[in-house]
Amino acid sequence: MFSPATRKSSLLRQKDRNQWGHAASAPPVSSPSTPLPSEQASGFFLTPSIPNRPATGTPAPWATRPSVAVRIPTAKDLEKGTDVDQTKPVYVGDFPCHLRDAQEELLHEVSSGDKLFTGGMDKGTGLCWIICGNKLYIWSYLSASLSNKCVILEIPSSVLEISDGNRKGKHFNDWMVCIVRWDVGSAKTEKVLRHCNSAGVVMCHMKTQALVYWPDIFVESRNMPVFGLPTPLEVSETNFHGEGRKDANGNQEICLVGSVHLSEHHHINSIIVAPVSGSSKECIAIACQSSGKLWHFYFTPSGIYRKNIPHDIFSAGCASHSQTNKRYARSLNWHLQPHACSEKSGWQFFLLTDREIQYWNVMLTPEVNVTKLWVNEIVGNDGDLGIKKDLAGQKHIWLLDMQVDERGKEISILVATFCKDRLGGSSYTQYSLLTMICKAGKNINTENTAAMSARVLEKKAPLQVIIPKARVEDEEFLFSMRLRVGGKPSGSAIILSGDGTATVTNYLRGSIRLYQFDLPYDAGKVLDASVFPSAEDDEEGAWVVLTEKVGVWAIPEKAVLLGGVEPPERSLSRKGSCNEGITQEEKRIQAFGGNMAPRRASSEAWSSGDRPRSVITGIVQRTAQDEEVEVLLGRLFCDFMISTEAEGAFEKLSFKGAFEKEGETNVFARMSKSIVDTLAKHWTTTRGAELVASAIVSSLLLDKQQKHQKYLHFLALSRCHDELSLKQRHALLTIMEHGEKLSSIIQLRELQNMISQNRSNNADTLSSQSENRLGGSLWDLIQLVGDKARRNTVMLMDRDNAEVFYSKVSDIEEFFNCLSHHITYIVGEDQPYNIQMQRAYEVSNACLILIQAAMQYRIENQTWYPSPEGLIPWNCQPVVRSGLWCMASFIMKLFKESALIDSSRKPDLWSQLEVLTDILLEAYTCSITARIECGEEHRGLVQEYSRKRDELLDSLLELTKRFADANYQDKCKGVEDLEAKEDIFREVSLPLLAIAKRHEGYPTLWHICYHVNDSGLLRNLMRDSRGPKGGFSNFVFEQLIKNHQFAKLLRLGEDFRDELASFLKDNNDLLWLHEIYLSQFSSASETLHTLALSQDDSSALIEEREFVHFRMPSSTSDRRRLLNLSKIAVAAGKKEGFELKMLRIEADLHILMLQEEVLACFPENEGKPDMNKLLPPVVLIEMCLRGGSQKLALLAFELFAWAGSNFRNSNRSLLDESWRNAADQDDWVSLANAARANGWSDELVMENLRETVLFKASYRCYGPAAETFEGGFNEVLPLRKDELDITNSKESGSSVETILMQHKNFPDAGKLMLTAILMGREGINIIAEAEGELAMES
Repeated sequence: MFSPATRKSSLLRQKDRNQWGHAASAPPVSSPSTPLPSEQASGFFLTPSIPNRPATGTPAPWATRPSVAVRIPTAKDLEKGTDVDQTKPVYVGDFPCHLRDAQEELLHEVSSGDKLFTGGMDKGTGLCWIICGNKLYIWSYLSASLSNKCVILEIPSSVLEISDGNRKGKHFNDWMVCIVRWDVGSAKTEKVLRHCNSAGVVMCHMKTQALVYWPDIFVESRNMPVFGLPTPLEVSETNFHGEGRKDANGNQEICLVGSVHLSEHHHINSIIVAPVSGSSKECIAIACQSSGKLWHFYFTPSGIYRKNIPHDIFSAGCASHSQTNKRYARSLNWHLQPHACSEKSGWQFFLLTDREIQYWNVMLTPEVNVTKLWVNEIVGNDGDLGIKKDLAGQKHIWLLDMQVDERGKEISILVATFCKDRLGGSSYTQYSLLTMICKAGKNINTENTAAMSARVLEKKAPLQVIIPKARVEDEEFLFSMRLRVGGKPSGSAIILSGDGTATVTNYLRGSIRLYQFDLPYDAGKVLDASVFPSAEDDEEGAWVVLTEKVGVWAIPEKAVLLGGVEPPERSLSRKGSCNEGITQEEKRIQAFGGNMAPRRASSEAWSSGDRPRSVITGIVQRTAQDEEVEVLLGRLFCDFMISTEAEGAFEKLSFKGAFEKEGETNVFARMSKSIVDTLAKHWTTTRGAELVASAIVSSLLLDKQQKHQKYLHFLALSRCHDELSLKQRHALLTIMEHGEKLSSIIQLRELQNMISQNRSNNADTLSSQSENRLGGSLWDLIQLVGDKARRNTVMLMDRDNAEVFYSKVSDIEEFFNCLSHHITYIVGEDQPYNIQMQRAYEVSNACLILIQAAMQYRIENQTWYPSPEGLIPWNCQPVVRSGLWCMASFIMKLFKESALIDSSRKPDLWSQLEVLTDILLEAYTCSITARIECGEEHRGLVQEYSRKRDELLDSLLELTKRFADANYQDKCKGVEDLEAKEDIFREVSLPLLAIAKRHEGYPTLWHICYHVNDSGLLRNLMRDSRGPKGGFSNFVFEQLIKNHQFAKLLRLGEDFRDELASFLKDNNDLLWLHEIYLSQFSSASETLHTLALSQDDSSALIEEREFVHFRMPSSTSDRRRLLNLSKIAVAAGKKEGFELKMLRIEADLHILMLQEEVLACFPENEGKPDMNKLLPPVVLIEMCLRGGSQKLALLAFELFAWAGSNFRNSNRSLLDESWRNAADQDDWVSLANAARANGWSDELVMENLRETVLFKASYRCYGPAAETFEGGFNEVLPLRKDELDITNSKESGSSVETILMQHKNFPDAGKLMLTAILMGREGINIIAEAEGELAMES
């Protein structure tokens, strides 16, 4: 971040060299400073002169840089829980898919040198945002789900046109975005449990002061923003103290509205926003210009109001100093969050200037009034408050940024000082953190003017030096630094710099420790940082950062505590300027020559931006042992080339430790690289087209190939190959890949010769301009790759682009990298369509030749390769996949632009697209397989593979149809012949069919079979394509169900019995038909029974069963029909125990009929359940008890009888209540009184008792003709208390007699009650009427 030049950290010397393979090499002894590139040198092709460095300095040297893909936690790691390495950044979530698509589209449209995206994070709302093109994307970083809601806001075109002027897209990064939350109350109590649901967005353009306001981004009307532009008078007022730009005659110029030519002195560099309480989506903003002028903006849904704050913010004695300062005002911060302030006291904010902190107050009532309360000087000699005494030897001090903690108690200030070493005379920059305590708190008396001079700030601790001696930066870089506070560990801060790095500072055990958020350059820049909200209000959350290309990452607390290092420090003996440092760097690179092994690029984020430079991305720390081993290996190989003997070489190399390092740092891999990357001294005399036409290139490439082949034989004869294949597989793969790349370059060279020859033959028929554009796309791409390699390696600056390209064989990935970033230039998007087709064909042909030559080399030398488990070949790396995808995408775009097949080159290009698709998808499958074998996270890669596979196959299918139709029209000449048309399509689609079959492109296979109407082909594909989730068979079944072709589906069951049965396990309404076809009658009966009772768990037999989603029966008659079918199926199956199953079905039929009877007893009203809805027996019994009629009271016992013994046992209390309800149905006191008063005989008494509900219930439950399912009532509730089982007396202790004894009428009519139930059990003299009423129809 701060680009310091340092000695190598001792921490790195102790680091395991094999932890990261080739990427874990130690940093150089010293890292020289890199001069700032001029704006003129930041063009389309230019990159910094020293590789792998940001535009403003060297990367911090205290951390290794493995790829982004390595940092994403694997599923295996997540299962281990505490075993996950918490010293590394944690992957939180990717960008929303809409933003990803927009980024990809934008990356194809603009040059790689531009800063394409700007973004930020808002801690209060948990939202992050990115501006991509003309849209603002906002989503929550609190959730990792990709389905998280993303708000897309389109910036008004009128504002963009004014802000961008004539340079389209140049000032997208000049916007500042603030998010104001409306639902503050809920956020305070539920900030962790829910996301922000109501928020407004304010955008302010730093250069033009253009304002855009969305009152609420979460409502449908969010796409109608309010925007405002400054008036000419307001723009003219931006001139500080009347100082504007002057023309040649000294006349002052008045800047136009929206002009982008306002001097940087008047740019807005900070803005803060707060909601206005009690209003409807209104907020206020305070903004400051670099000159120090303050503005206040008032935003409403109907308009934006702006006003200059007419206060002189300069303190006495510093006005003259500030007028010459480039940026006087630095930062604005609220003291407390506005929702924590009262309207009476107003809102307070801090303003950081170049020398002091000012404290201001904002009052809204009766009108907006902004006043300054007090000032505290920071850059002063005051020992208690100033910092000058703490900075010895300082020449200049910059207060860069300021942050206030949530409590408003502590203020952190980032300070940079320019110093000069008194001993060595060298200049350097020192970075420090100043922490101050604010004693004002919440009790601010705005009416007390004495507060203006009172001291309210004091140092919490002495100035904490972050980096003692760092390289000197210009002010632009210094002012780009931003400070964030509030994360874990407590008291830590994170510093963001303009070159896209983030460093956490933590004060630990009396010293500062630094932890750099260290993702490789494929992650892009760090856009902003924030903090995860903690569950406890008094605790900090983990740091979270927003990257430019790979989403959101978190920094665990342990990562800062355990991974932090002491600040690096420049050696005191270093003298001179940055330019002298570069000279030393060049000399050192030239001294090492080709022996410096680059780190391998392996990130998955290539498609979203620039990749790291693979020429010299990191200088390996060379030890004496490395030098000795390398010299020994070179000598042994030279001896072998002379004598063809390698006896004793293995022992000598093993003794010297040649097999200790892995990957590209391995000495054998470095030797292989030096062979294939050899530079020819005599090439420098050949330039341009002469180089293309000469045989020198081909001759040297063949010499390299022969030498590399001899090197492989040396490894084999010396037994080094066996050792490498066992212990250093990655190094051996690197060596073999050098041979692949060399073979590919030779074939590419032959292609270039052929193209040159064709161009020479066509020189007489084509104009020079057309000829250059028609045949030069490959040449242009070679120039781009060579130019990039030259600019990344100082020692190659005097070489020709083509010479560098054909020499640096090991960096063939750059061919695809440049292709992905400059595809529009290479193909010539502004050229006529036919020329674009020709140029696209030429480049795509080159891509295919490179890959196919490598594959052929791999096949021919298969025995030399190590076992492939966990290894990803170079042609499957993300950068290669990105280049192939860009090429394929552009070809698809070309075909979409032309509806007619009118070019002779189109069939060839279509064939190229088919081969490109196959190669690209094979690369994805190889990468996914390697990740799975290594136990790494692969879900994102699988999703990317699936998305691109579907897009490619869909495009190829559409092109296949178009070409087939065109061939049919040419052949038939208007005569309709459907058979010929089908044959043509079948023949044309064969390559696509093979690709789709190989890569599980099931929709494509289905469409081809459907188009040719070939059921035989469909069945063959179903047999051959068997994937982990049922393969193509399941896809066909899904399509047939989707199209309601159930007959075809069941007919396929003849050939795919097991597959269809497995597929239909979640579709019971079709499964039983397939089971009947398979003669699985018992299973069909179970399926039918489940389907009949599928609405709920009303069946006692299948109670608590979890049902799947399928079509439910629509009526009671449907359920009865399914139950009867289930009876037939169980009878046909005659499986052991089928009689019990028959009884269960009969019981369910009875319950189904009883439900109809129960519901018929209730009148039609809103509370009555649906007649066709299946109700549980418990609900039906409760309805009977609430009904109050004798019929319903008896129906309750019927339900108990058919529900089963388990149901009766589990609902014992409900059965007791049913007996009490039965006793309540008759007037037993009146019956007893009548019998005594009238002197009824026993026959008359029995005749009256037969009419009671108790008698009928007893006869139904305990009578001789009682029918029940699974045992009788006597097992659950005996009739008499003397029949109770003594062993179960504690559990039950109840009987019908006991229940009746508790009845209120039992003292008067207990004898009659008992007589009634006893008569019911014995069935004495049951009259026919009562018997008929109790009997239930079956």
